[in-house]
Amino acid sequence: MDVFAAELDEVLPRASWSRRGFLVTTLATGFAVAAGPISAETITTDTIGLDVAEVKVPTADGEMPAYRAMPATGGPFATILVVQEIFGVHEHIKDIWRRLAKAGYFAIAPELYARQGNPSTYSDIPKLVADVVSKVPDSQVIGDLDATVVYAKSTGKGDPTRLGITGFCWGGRPVWIYAAHNSRMKAAVSWYGPIDRPRTDLQPKYPIDLVSELKCPVLGLYGGADQGIPVESVDRMAAACNAAGKTCEFKVYPDAPHAFNADYRPSYRADAAKDAWARMLAWFKQCGVA
Repeated sequence: MDVFAAELDEVLPRASWSRRGFLVTTLATGFAVAAGPISAETITTDTIGLDVAEVKVPTADGEMPAYRAMPATGGPFATILVVQEIFGVHEHIKDIWRRLAKAGYFAIAPELYARQGNPSTYSDIPKLVADVVSKVPDSQVIGDLDATVVYAKSTGKGDPTRLGITGFCWGGRPVWIYAAHNSRMKAAVSWYGPIDRPRTDLQPKYPIDLVSELKCPVLGLYGGADQGIPVESVDRMAAACNAAGKTCEFKVYPDAPHAFNADYRPSYRADAAKDAWARMLAWFKQCGVA
């Protein structure tokens, strides 16, 4: 544990470490209740040729559960942090990790709500947001992602010199924030992550506030029919990135709603999801995360 503490000291000042303690010590099984009826289009990626496991990521105040997937042989592999959607690390996010592992990556998804509660048990999304999601500080998310990078390196299978991040829905915003935080990042891909919403004490900045601080190229994947993320905000983010001289690229799918990659939900749009997935893999390769 001392090795992890020393590594964490390099990326996160000890004084800012949380002392809240963990409420969730294991990952959810299956899909989150609030996700609703599961679609017949749900994609399930097998584990043939993969090494997959639930793991524990050491942090300053305990062990955080995470899902890890990688090729069964070889390594070390380029590392992708996967930031959960609003429902936490449930079956869809685990499948995303397996898809990335099939592409040759060490993919790891930490349960970033672990101190606030278990998102998989909620049947009502507004209540989930009020009880859990709204209580997750950005500082905690950043610290836990830092700890996850340290853990990946410690396994000997994750290569921290080839580090990328991607995230979906709720997780799309932390992608932007972490891209402005960690200078070791080589590339980031945000799937329909909010760009500009009212700030709170726990979430004091949004991506539009952090453009000048971006430390790696970012690809933003958005839906033109997303009722919660106006295309106008995507356009403003693109203009701000261009003005700041940052390498950012945006793809807006005109008829796609929010969560168009969530194949287990009615919002799924197969054509947009397939194209966006290919763009993400190409972005990582182009930026040296391969």
